[in-house]
Amino acid sequence: MSNCIIAQSGGPTAVINSSVVGLLHANKESKAFEKVYGGLNGIEGILNRNIIDLSAVSDEEINHFRFTPSSGLGSCRYKLKDLENSSEEYERLIEILKEYNITSFFYVGGNDSMDTIAKLSKYAKKNNVGITFMGIPKTIDNDLMFTDHTPGFGSAAKFIGTTAIETYLDASVYINNGIFILETMGRDTGWLAASTCIARLHDKPVADFIYLPEASFDRYKFLKDVRKKFEEQNKVYIVVSEGIKDKDGKFISELNCSAQDNFGHAQLGGVSDYLKRLILEAGITKRVKSLELSVLQRCAMHCASDTDITEAFNAGKIALKFAVQGETGKMVSINREDNELYNAYYSLVEAEKVANNVRYFPTEWINKEGNFINEEACAYFEPLINKSPKLTFEGNLPKYKVFNQ
Repeated sequence: MSNCIIAQSGGPTAVINSSVVGLLHANKESKAFEKVYGGLNGIEGILNRNIIDLSAVSDEEINHFRFTPSSGLGSCRYKLKDLENSSEEYERLIEILKEYNITSFFYVGGNDSMDTIAKLSKYAKKNNVGITFMGIPKTIDNDLMFTDHTPGFGSAAKFIGTTAIETYLDASVYINNGIFILETMGRDTGWLAASTCIARLHDKPVADFIYLPEASFDRYKFLKDVRKKFEEQNKVYIVVSEGIKDKDGKFISELNCSAQDNFGHAQLGGVSDYLKRLILEAGITKRVKSLELSVLQRCAMHCASDTDITEAFNAGKIALKFAVQGETGKMVSINREDNELYNAYYSLVEAEKVANNVRYFPTEWINKEGNFINEEACAYFEPLINKSPKLTFEGNLPKYKVFNQ
């Protein structure tokens, strides 16, 4: 009887471990594989033989793991070389997988991870290697093609929406209030920033303006709009994506050092401070505060969506089912049934189609002014943040479980 292995890659989410647990549960039910191994720190760790036996872990620990945020198996941003340039890494990886009698490989990640799945599947087919490679979607950015949404996004959106309401209240306590700027992640797309349209108080959005990468940013129009709104109501709440760009497509907040990760992505952050400086220099008000949410968006299990956790779990289960059927080089896709009651179902898409592509926020969901979101978008977000998980506590704090430390 053969074994399988699962690993995680890229940026963490609050629910990424639930996909691992879903796969473990599916294997326990079907007994498809004798052992389910975990690769610590993704492909990079597996190449270094950092592999553990998840099948030997107790049910209690696995349950804690399901409700633990961040990548509990560790992660990496390791890019495999193109097959045309070198096959050495592929040969070494296959050798290690065969050593552990592994016939199915599962990778939980985003579009760069799907690039890895596509490359490995292509190599295996070309060289008649009897191993299937399956991708399980993950990313808070919600930017994967050919899926309605991604596990991790719903929880991030719920945390951001909750934070928007709470910080709005905090910023609205004085007779003379100022301007508050909330910065979300989102290098290429504005899904996270846009999700704050569901943050409401007395049935009114708390955000006055929402700025996304999909709409070019004009600082003169920005200052005109903010000044007008501030004069009208003596306070302004702004939400901005870190990846907003000018009309020439240049990132507003790109660091001077132009640092990049292994996949060539610019390191962003700090756009809220830039907007703060613009407002102060324009003399609109001296009371301006900014908050960059940074990694809080992807690790807030205490504010996670139970729908998100369940769908991540189901994606892991479905991945194992399809792999057993012989599918390879695919990614599990989450689809939304077209009816009034929200319901998700799962299918497969070629990983190669997802790899290194970006699903942008629909421009038809952005208002003509390029500074807010319409009701159709809010209806899309709402069911993804449904319900809250029941966490286990140790003392007065959540009890978590990881394997990479």
